Amino acid sequence: MGSETPLNPVWTTQDVLSTLPHPPEENSASPVPFFHLLERLKTTKREGWRRFGIAYGESISDHMYRMSIMTMLAPPSLAAKLNIPHCTKMALVHDMAESLVGDITPVDKHVSKAEKARREGEVMDFLTKNLLAGVPGGALTGEEIRRVFQEYEDNETLEAKFVHDVDKMELLLQMVEYERAQGIDLSEFCHVAQRIQLPEVKEWAATVFKEREAFWKEKAANGNSSS
Repeated sequence: MGSETPLNPVWTTQDVLSTLPHPPEENSASPVPFFHLLERLKTTKREGWRRFGIAYGESISDHMYRMSIMTMLAPPSLAAKLNIPHCTKMALVHDMAESLVGDITPVDKHVSKAEKARREGEVMDFLTKNLLAGVPGGALTGEEIRRVFQEYEDNETLEAKFVHDVDKMELLLQMVEYERAQGIDLSEFCHVAQRIQLPEVKEWAATVFKEREAFWKEKAANGNSSS
């Protein structure tokens, strides 16, 4: 009995690595194995859109790229209080664990929020200790990547709150862009705007919702005129 495989084995980073055709070399003095792992962020799609038939939608790195640009365009009233380069770094790091965890969304009921956090923390520890510990530090060491990730997760600093808001704002932008491109109703994602904390980012969201309202009004008008 004691040797039986559990029905729900504990997820581990090493189990995922064992499935990869070319797992990254560990304990290297070169950052190249880490660079290769980041490729998975380029090819892993954001799961929320796939449920609506958007099979060739944005990747995780697509999402983080636009977030990073957005942090550099913080409104002046907010930028004066923020360490903008740190925010940009956080935007580039915050979903890095998804290179091995994948994109787990709130509708994935088989993975709790606590379990998602555990998996992501384990992957960030792997990156820090197994891939980057022996790499000579540049502008961003493995330990700093881990600290920046944890700061985002804790969501206590103004920089973390801003990047969390930008994360939601980027989703709203993509929501409207997919609606325009494919004519599908993605209102399921509108609730994200209610969780935006900072007034400056709320203004950005309000602009996007005005665009969305105008699009659907025009679409309805064109539909009525053609019937």
